[in-house]
Parts: sequence; C-alpha cells; structure tokens
Amino acid sequence: MELTSFVGRRHEVAEAKKMLSTSRLVTLTGPGGVGKTRLALRIATDSRRAFTDGVWLIELGELTDPELLPSVVLDVLGLKNQSAEAPLILLADYLAEKRLLLVLDNCEHLLESVAALTDTLLRTCPRTRILATSREPLRLSGEAVMRVPPMQTPDPHRESSLRGLTSYESVALFVQRAVAAVPTFELTEDNQVAVAQICARLDGLPLPIELAAARLRVMSVYQILDRMTDRYRLLTGGSRAAPARQKTLRWSIDWSYELCTPQEQRLWARLAVFACSFELDAVEAICADDDRGGDLLDIVTSLVDKSILVREEAGDAVRYRLLDILREYADEKLQPTGEYAYLCRRFQDWYQQLILRAATETISPRQLHWLHRLDQEQPNLRAVLQFFLSESDKLDAGLRMAVGLFPFWLSRGYLREGRLWLDRLLDVAADEPSADFTKALYLASLFAGVQGDTTQGLVLLARADSLWDRLGDSSMRALQGYVRGFLALYNSDSESAVTHFEEAIGAAQETEGGIFFHVGSLLGKGLSYMSLGDAPKARDCHERMLALAGTLGDVVYCGRSAIIGAWAWWCDDDLTQARAVIEEGIRKSARADDSFGIGCSLEALAWIEARQNPERAAVLLGAAAGIWREVGGTMASHLTLLRYHGDCEQQARRALGDRQFEEKFRHGDALSVGDAARYAFDEQPVPVGPTPEVSTLSRREREVAELVTEGLTNRELAAKLFISPRTAQGHVERILSKLGYTSRAQIAAWLIEQRHQQGPDR
Repeated sequence: MELTSFVGRRHEVAEAKKMLSTSRLVTLTGPGGVGKTRLALRIATDSRRAFTDGVWLIELGELTDPELLPSVVLDVLGLKNQSAEAPLILLADYLAEKRLLLVLDNCEHLLESVAALTDTLLRTCPRTRILATSREPLRLSGEAVMRVPPMQTPDPHRESSLRGLTSYESVALFVQRAVAAVPTFELTEDNQVAVAQICARLDGLPLPIELAAARLRVMSVYQILDRMTDRYRLLTGGSRAAPARQKTLRWSIDWSYELCTPQEQRLWARLAVFACSFELDAVEAICADDDRGGDLLDIVTSLVDKSILVREEAGDAVRYRLLDILREYADEKLQPTGEYAYLCRRFQDWYQQLILRAATETISPRQLHWLHRLDQEQPNLRAVLQFFLSESDKLDAGLRMAVGLFPFWLSRGYLREGRLWLDRLLDVAADEPSADFTKALYLASLFAGVQGDTTQGLVLLARADSLWDRLGDSSMRALQGYVRGFLALYNSDSESAVTHFEEAIGAAQETEGGIFFHVGSLLGKGLSYMSLGDAPKARDCHERMLALAGTLGDVVYCGRSAIIGAWAWWCDDDLTQARAVIEEGIRKSARADDSFGIGCSLEALAWIEARQNPERAAVLLGAAAGIWREVGGTMASHLTLLRYHGDCEQQARRALGDRQFEEKFRHGDALSVGDAARYAFDEQPVPVGPTPEVSTLSRREREVAELVTEGLTNRELAAKLFISPRTAQGHVERILSKLGYTSRAQIAAWLIEQRHQQGPDR
C-alpha cells in the first residue's frame, strides 16, 4: 500500500512492464534509497489486470531466517496449510496453475534462499511471474535486470524556467513532499535555484530528497542548502573508493542525524533493537531512560515529523517503523555505545511478558486484539526466539515463550512455524523433567498429529508422559488430556477421545488459567460425539462452549463450534435453527479472519442443503474443498472422512448426475473465501470487476461495517457507537451505496474478502 503519492518514473515503469511481459523474472537493482520498492509497487499496481489471481507483496526486509521464507510467502497468500508437507512443495503446488505476480521486496540479505525459491517456482509454475527488488541480481537464468537510476535533476549551473524546473522528477518529488510538510510551501522564482541545487546536490536520490523536504518544518530552503553545502565540503575529503551516490546517501542521513537533538539521536539508535515495526508501549518499556519515560512520546513524534520514523495505522493501534536503510544506520550508531546487550535483554524480557499476557487473554474480549497484535509482531517474536535458541542459559525462557505462543499459533493456523520452533528448542534443550520442557513436548506432539504425522506425534506424547510421571505436576493434567484427546480423535478413536477430553475438562476447572484447554476440550468432545453420531451430546458440548467461551468474549472457537451445533439441529430436522447457527458461525469466523472456521461452516451447510438443494450442496462442497486444500492438516481430513460428507456428495451426485455435480463443485472450488461466504448467505457472488477497497470507506464507516459483520441491528449499532438509530441507518446506507451492494450480508462477505487479501493490490 502506497502511503504517499508516486512521482515520476514514467520511463522506468514502462520499461519494467515491458520486461515483465517478456521475462518471468524481473529484478530491480540499485543502491538503498534509490526508490526500488516504490517503483516495484507502482509496476505491480499498473499490471494488476494481467494477473487474474492477483498481485502479492512479500516484504522480506524483516525476515532473517532463510528457512522461514516459503512459509512467509504461504502466509501472505493466505495459505495457512497445517500439513507436514514441505512448505516449498505446498507453495509450488498451489501456484501451479495460478496467474499471479509475486513482488519479492528487499532480497539482498537472503539472496541464496530467494534464488532457490524463485528458481523452483519458475520451473514448476508456468503462469507465475516474479518482480524482485534487491541491491544485487539473483543471477538466475532468464532473469531480466533493471538498474533503477536516480531521478532526473536540473543542472544547477544553468538557468531554467519555473515551469521547466517542475518537469524534473527530483524537483517534483521535493515540492510534493515539501507541501506535505508545510502546506503553504510553493516553488517560486525566488527559491527555485535553491531547490534545484538541493536536488542536484542529493544526486536525485528519492530518500535523501524526502528527508531534506521534511526539514522545511523547521528550516527554509536556503538554510537547508547552506547546511548541505557545509556538510558536502566536509565529506568530499572522505573515502574515494565509495561511489559518489553512496557517499551522497550517507552524508544526507548523517546530516539528518546531526539535525536531531541528542535525545532523538539516542532513541533513533536504540530503535535498531526492533526487528520490525513496533508500538509505543514497546518503545517506552525497552528504549526509554528510566527517568525520562514521560518525554518519549514527544521524541517519537519529532522523529515522525523529521521522516525518520514511518507512522502506520494497524487496526485500532498506531505502529512505527524505520526504513531498512535508516535501521542499518541506527544499528551502526548503537554498537559503539555499549547499550546493545542491555537493550537486547530488555527487548527479550518485554516480549516474553507480552506473550504471557496474550496467552492469559486468549479466551477473553481482547482475543482479536491479541491475534492482530501478534500478527504484526511476528518478526520481533522470531528475533527473541532465535536469541533464546542461541544462548544455552536461555533455553528455558525460549521453551516458556514457545508454550505461551501455542494459542496464537493454533488460532492462526501457524502450525508449521510453531512446530519448527518447538522442535528447534527441544533438540538443543536437555531432556530433563522440567515443566516447560514437558509442556513443549506435549504441544509438539499435538502439532505433529494435526499435521498428519501421527507416528511422530505418538512418540513425542510417550516422551512427554514419561517426564510427566517423573514430575507429578497436576497442573499439566488439562494439557495432557487435551493433547491425548485430539490425537485419539485424529486416529479415529472417538470413544477414547471423549474420555480424554472429559478428563481435560475436569482438570481445567480445577486449574488456574485452564480456560483455554477447557474451551478446546469442549470443542474436541463435540467433534468426537459428531463422529459417534450422538447429536444430543454434541449439542450439549456446543451450548456449554457458547455459554462459557461466548460469555468470556471468545470469537474464534465459538465460530469453529458452529459445525457441531448446526449438525445437531440438522439431525433433529430443524433446518431453520441449523442454518441460523451456520450464519452466526460464519460471522464469528469472519471477524477472526479464520478461514478454517469458515470452511467448517460451509461443510456443514452443504450437508444440510443436500436433500432439498443438491446444486447448492455441490457448490458448497467445492467451496469447502478449496479451503481444505489451503488449510490442509488432519482436522480437514477428519471432516471429509465423516459419513455425512460422503452421504452429501452421493445425494448431490444422484440428483444432478456426475457431469453437473462436477461442474457445480468446480464452481464452488473457484470461489474466493468472500464469494463463498456470500453464497452461504444466499447472495450471488459480486460480478467480476474491481473489488472495493477498505479505503473506499471513511474511518467511521469502516467501524460500522465491522459491527454490521457482527450481526448488530441499527438500534444495536446506535447504542454501541452512541449515535441515533437514524444516523446508524444512514451510515449503513452509505456503505451499501459506496460498495455497490444491496444487503448487510454482502458487507459481511466483503469484509471477509478484504481480510484474506494480504497482497497490496489484489
């Protein structure tokens, strides 16, 4: 997403698009600050129509672990596949027939792994194209390399008309950013020479030009030019080996640093400890001086004003980040201070506490807040886990943090990454009967079972049980029963699963902080009764879970439980109630951005529709199959192996015939998650065309749209937002008008679609 306007580069955009039309791999190269990322985003935006399966931005600047590269790409594509298959194989299989563009941004620190991934995709996915940005080429066969030049600059020694000056890209960029900093700024005959000299002195590099324009908040163009001239004289005697543009970039950042106050300089350097963007509470806890915490907000605000920090809105929160090149500079400034080790310890301690807080509020009104927050924090979390892994005296802390991350990994479907970290930590930790080690073994066994690796799951379970026997720690009984229950369920032993889940529920009720395993075991017990065909007991589990988890503010697991409640009502021939449960389940899963929960609801709705509407059942089976293919794992297989799935397919095939059934099934399989939800709500998919973006709505309208998705009436909306029902109705009508829709269900389905479109311009 481009936060500021794009200036110039017409020739480069046209040339790169031409290269992309003839080569399946185009790499934009050039030094830091030359504008590779912005150019790539513009090329991707302009090329959208050529890629029917979308344009997807994969930001690699914050990724340091090459092994996670395929998983990161899968996550951005929305494929939270839970199987044990190698991520690169899953990615290649998914992209095999897709016509899409992957934008791999900032590849230079992962060249070998990016090249290997790119080579595999180009060989196995004939309709996929890749646009990469890097400080050096990937050096693959067939790669088209475009070196991104600096922007055009005027000759400072030749006079130019005012109109002629604005035709230079660098001047146009400076003026646009200057107006953003000082709305009254304009290019005049009086200041045009100074502006031209600034742009020429900065060699047309976009980043230094933007930094210079930001100085206009406190300086005039003439003062900026004087400072730059003095600085340039000082630096021309430096290393002659460095390229001129590299020196220009360096001294422009040096100059920005020197214009900061000592407090701003200190904070800028300390922010290098973060691996990605961050929120204010993290900065206050990690980077503030103990006696100056109250001043920190002012310092952060000043760094934003000076274009050192980028401010981004992430839901209800505001996050900040350093551009990669400014973070490198910060790291360089931090190292000599002797503060690095101290800041790292604070960084690790604070994020460990963050995870423990999030884990205790997994089933609470703050559930979605924490899921969204941890999504944003993943590079920081990986950095902490990697540190714990590298220090032998920190392994217990690493195990404790991984155990705390379990509810997040499970809720988001990040099972592969969760298992990766657990396996890494368990491999190097001593096999001793500690509580954290034993818990990690139990969770690793569950992840293995969910991914279909049941043999390894049972091996890990046996090791965990052996250590538990030696520990005699009764606080782990809920975890133990929960894991045993799901492993039994995945091994088609539903009667044993019920027993284990009952043990887990009883233990959870007696254990402080056992609510997650209580809720999860009610869900597992309900699924076990579905397998056994016991509708009254399954419905009892569903209703108990809603009464417990729903009251506490849970959304994720209540959404997933809809398949149990709907199935039970369907067994009692109450189709109206069954459909109502499904609709509510889809709404909850949409709020949580939980494609697995949506898939469960679509699967159950197909069973319900098979007798009365076989065409609809076939489409819904196809839609669920599309989600199961992306999600993978044992749970998806478990649902499709239930007799209700087979009965549904047979009924639909008998009624439609094989040919028509396959046609309807393929239609459902091709639906996006949003269109599948619309279909479930008895809405026709929106005609093909540009999908409205979230930015179409005002902030208040987005808030209203979220509440509409929760199923609130106009009167409930009014009470929630402290407005009149008439005003609430007006907001809903304007949303429908802007999006071109006719029903509230379409708004809900549209939001589902938006949440699953991780790329910048899909």
